Amino acid sequence: MTRPENFEFQEWWNQQRDKNNNTNHDLLLDTSSSSSNNDILTVQVTTPTSDPTVEKGRSRSARQLYWLCLLRFQQLFSFFAFLANGVVYLLRISHRRISSSSSSSSSSSRLYRLIKAFLVLVLILLCLELAAYFKGWHFRPPVGSDEVLGMLGFVYSSWISIRANYLAPPLQALTNVCIVLFLIQSVDRVVLMIGCFWIKFRKLKPVATVRYAAADEEKGNVGAVEEYYPMVLVQIPMCNEREVYQQSIAAVCIQDWPKERMLVQVLDDSDESDVQQLIKAEVQKWQQRGVRILYRHRLIRTGYKAGNLKSAMSCDYVKDYEFVAIFDADFQPGPDFLKKTIPYFKGNDELALVQTRWSFVNKDENLLTRLQNINLSFHFEVEQQVNGMFINFFGFNGTAGVWRIKALEDCGGWLERTTVEDMDIAVRAHLCGWKFIYLDDVRCLCELPESYEAYKKQQHRWHSGPMQLLRLCFVDILRSKVSFAKKANLIFLFFLLRKLILPFYSFTLFCIILPLTMFLPEAQLPAWVVCYVPGIMSILNILPAPRSIPFIVPYLLFENTMSVTKFNAMISGLFRFGSSYEWIVTKKLGRSSENDLVAFEKESDPLVETTGLLRSSSDSGLEELSKLEISKKIGKTRRNRLYRKELTLAFILLTASVRSLLSAQGIHFYFLLFQGITFLIVGLDLIGEQVS
Repeated sequence: MTRPENFEFQEWWNQQRDKNNNTNHDLLLDTSSSSSNNDILTVQVTTPTSDPTVEKGRSRSARQLYWLCLLRFQQLFSFFAFLANGVVYLLRISHRRISSSSSSSSSSSRLYRLIKAFLVLVLILLCLELAAYFKGWHFRPPVGSDEVLGMLGFVYSSWISIRANYLAPPLQALTNVCIVLFLIQSVDRVVLMIGCFWIKFRKLKPVATVRYAAADEEKGNVGAVEEYYPMVLVQIPMCNEREVYQQSIAAVCIQDWPKERMLVQVLDDSDESDVQQLIKAEVQKWQQRGVRILYRHRLIRTGYKAGNLKSAMSCDYVKDYEFVAIFDADFQPGPDFLKKTIPYFKGNDELALVQTRWSFVNKDENLLTRLQNINLSFHFEVEQQVNGMFINFFGFNGTAGVWRIKALEDCGGWLERTTVEDMDIAVRAHLCGWKFIYLDDVRCLCELPESYEAYKKQQHRWHSGPMQLLRLCFVDILRSKVSFAKKANLIFLFFLLRKLILPFYSFTLFCIILPLTMFLPEAQLPAWVVCYVPGIMSILNILPAPRSIPFIVPYLLFENTMSVTKFNAMISGLFRFGSSYEWIVTKKLGRSSENDLVAFEKESDPLVETTGLLRSSSDSGLEELSKLEISKKIGKTRRNRLYRKELTLAFILLTASVRSLLSAQGIHFYFLLFQGITFLIVGLDLIGEQVS
């Protein structure tokens, strides 16, 4: 017999729950008899009625109000403490960067002084606009007599009249000019992308007339070897390349090319004696292994890289070689590099240059390298490939390419007149009628600069040099015997549109005109110029590197930030200001050297002729490698810097964003705010490699 259910606990629990929820329920328990197996509990819920005792319990006591106010105060205090910590951290960073940053020429440059004066102007205008805003005179002149309005009303009325009649019209005209240039450059980008899509769709690519499989099958025939394997000179120019000299020399020495048909020149311009000894020891190690390699060091370093290459080409034995391959110190060509490039010269006597694509070993190292990878991916896959396929001309990238020595001699050889000697010799060869080929499927490993300082110096040289070259060769282009279409392409597309107009409108439009239109609202910059067209162009630029799509917004903001460096370099190169002819070697960190050295050692084993030489060279290599590691540890301490032009522009844009907020301009406000923050981050050197 089962035990009957007890409903006393259920009734007590329901009553307690009703009290806690401030509701009143009538519970009716039906305990009528049912089947012999189970008794059923029936609960009837009725509509609650108001109870004055419950309403009284809902009111908060003084103790509850006290704790609530204390909690709100704690939350408010935490918020202000967070803001204070952020400001203190920012001030500490600024103080550290200011105290550790050495004075540079940028702080005293003409452009910096103009930007600083512009900052003072916008701050004065912002104070005037804030005063007028709180007076209720926003966007309209004050109404009333001068006695009623006072001095502030008179000044504000005069300012509105001056800006509407005298300042806004020329600013609007400049804005329209920059918009037209922006649209022309955007059309050029779209045309390049269409050409790239056409190449991909039709699967167009250069075709080599011969392959080296036939020569490999006839290795016993000396005549076949000489026919298929021409004499190739390989040059490695370097200067104080402490971190990367080993990997570059090893990558060249293990080329799959007959040893008697190749000569390697290590062109060392180092002015540090310990680096010279390390490189010389590395060359001797590979000489012992049977590689035909020479070490050259100039006592007088004139002309930078161009002078170094010119000196190497003046050697008597160069006349025995047909082609020359050039690799910078951080480049690592694959073992089959020469076998993939030399065949394109066979049967094509008009071909002067075969350029290959760069591939980066550290493209995912930090945000700066990711953004550089986007730019260079577009440059190689779109610009170089389209120009090489349709007009057989593009700018030589200075490395990872093979030249016909006859073409170099025909156009005058290396000249020391600019800091872009690679572009100089490419333009002169093009004017002499030579053709170029770009191979997108042949890639050469290299390294991107990981610090903003190194990247900034590299970009300054890359944008000041073309303007020097335009000044020097403009008359030569007009007098050359090439067709009018090639002259127009060189002057208007290659130089003016892509080297001069791009940095000009980018800096002027987004760093000068846009902030000014906030204080001169009579001159307007449409929202589609600020947001939509730059967004579309950024999407097009990022398509060759699809894995970088999440970085599209940082890429757009960072490109506008770099416009100040590119504009300054363009102006200095065009008018020969400042250090436009100064060559600063891009700092490398040798990210891949430690891993690749082991692989290079394994691949170079077949080159060894005797066991004794192997033992002696290996010991020498280990000894020199240990010296390298010690020199890395005792190297000079590097510090991040403070970039004053970028910081000044950051404050200008943030000041303009405050003015835009007063006038409730949504897109303009957000663009100015985020662009100003980007300038601030870059100015404090918080992007790229962080050093102490």
